[in-house]
Amino acid sequence: MRGQMAIGVGNGVAAGALWGFVFLAPQILNGFSALQLSAARYLVYGLAAVLLLLPRWRALVLGRDEWLALLGLSLLGNIAYYILLSNAVRWAGGAPTSLIIGLLPVLVTLVGTRDDGAVRLGRLVAPLGLCLLGVALVGTDALMTERVDVSPGVRAAGLLCAVGALVSWAAYSVANQRWLARRPDISGHDWSLLTGVATGGLALLLVVPAFAGEQAARPAADWLVFWGVAAAVAIFASILGNGFWNRASRLLPLTLGGQMIIFETVFALLYGFLWAHRLPSVLEAVAIVCLIAGVVWCTCVHREP
Repeated sequence: MRGQMAIGVGNGVAAGALWGFVFLAPQILNGFSALQLSAARYLVYGLAAVLLLLPRWRALVLGRDEWLALLGLSLLGNIAYYILLSNAVRWAGGAPTSLIIGLLPVLVTLVGTRDDGAVRLGRLVAPLGLCLLGVALVGTDALMTERVDVSPGVRAAGLLCAVGALVSWAAYSVANQRWLARRPDISGHDWSLLTGVATGGLALLLVVPAFAGEQAARPAADWLVFWGVAAAVAIFASILGNGFWNRASRLLPLTLGGQMIIFETVFALLYGFLWAHRLPSVLEAVAIVCLIAGVVWCTCVHREP
């Protein structure tokens, strides 16, 4: 059991390290819209998933319920989530967005309290309050920071997008883990690829609204960078990252597996500060400490006999 848990935690860390890059892509491609980045990323994800699944497609038996579930998971955990996240990063900044997304372990833990062996909600009030304090601090910092290119209203909209992304991915995480439990005959990697096929199908609906119009007049060099970054995010974050995450989800209980999402926040902050060539502000540093301490506290409370 300990070996299985160690492997699960290792897969969770690997997924977080790869997912952290999704917060950086909108900053690298600042001239492109969130819709364009989402459409490109998931078109590549879908194409790669189809090619990887072709050799064993007939061995995968899926019914109507599974395909509907995959479409729902794709919408929640990919399309809607990344559009919201990209706008949040662009309008509110990478650090505030990653810290708000850092509340994912808290939401997943709250859902997991209904599972067998979970602790009472009353014992989680204090650590959850510490996490909420961290979010409040980073929200205050984002609204107080002077940015000549973004108004306070736009920054507030960015924070709301981050909250929307948080809710969307929390719903995906819980539903995905329960579907993995329902289909133990499908590996976590294959389930990730099947999700990619469904996501690619949904991404086709985004092509016209994303790329029609004046954007086609951009220089070829800009489009080369755009598709290169989109492809890198699709391969590393969507295919490899989701594969690691599905394996961690299968090996760990929901309330412990949910805590692994904190590594996405940690790596996103690391990459963001490196990209901006700066250290966190005082409020950001305090928020980071509150958030990580709250998540660790949640984990310790849950794991007490």
